[in-house]
Amino acid sequence: QELQQAAERDLDEAQHLLEHVPRNLPKPTQNCVTVPTVKQEEQTKVAEPETPKKPAKKRRVIKEIALITAEEFQVVPVYLKGRLACGQINAVVEEINKAVVAKYKIMGRPVKSMGFTAKNLYDRFIKEETKDTKGEFFVVEADIKAFTQLKTGKRFHCVMTILRHCHRVREVRASKLVRYIIC
Repeated sequence: QELQQAAERDLDEAQHLLEHVPRNLPKPTQNCVTVPTVKQEEQTKVAEPETPKKPAKKRRVIKEIALITAEEFQVVPVYLKGRLACGQINAVVEEINKAVVAKYKIMGRPVKSMGFTAKNLYDRFIKEETKDTKGEFFVVEADIKAFTQLKTGKRFHCVMTILRHCHRVREVRASKLVRYIIC
């Protein structure tokens, strides 16, 4: 009977938590891109004759910025929006996601297999990383200029302010560089 009461209490707590989820928590998204990395334990075995095979590569998930919904866009204050439309903001988000994926595909490759330009980019990425950004996915304006056709002008900075307001990115400023960390 005590076990049944404990189970009912846990069920009530879980129900309460489900009904009262905070608004600012990130929504579960399926817009992550997987990139192969070097290590992986064997996955489930398929019915095949036993042949010597290389261990499968582990796929690394690259975090991307979720698109802004119409409801979230309506909550953004007018002084932040200006004349921007939701579609324009989402277009910038998609371009930023392209830059993030391109950057972390280079970061995921072994250094020995890189060409000269890729090694230069890799070195720059390593230099840009700080203790605040360790283990986080982030981009800087130079990455956006290098991997997309997006201009990083006033409109871009307005979009980044809106994304900060919607808890999609965080800004870390250090050593004359603004790093946009993906939340």
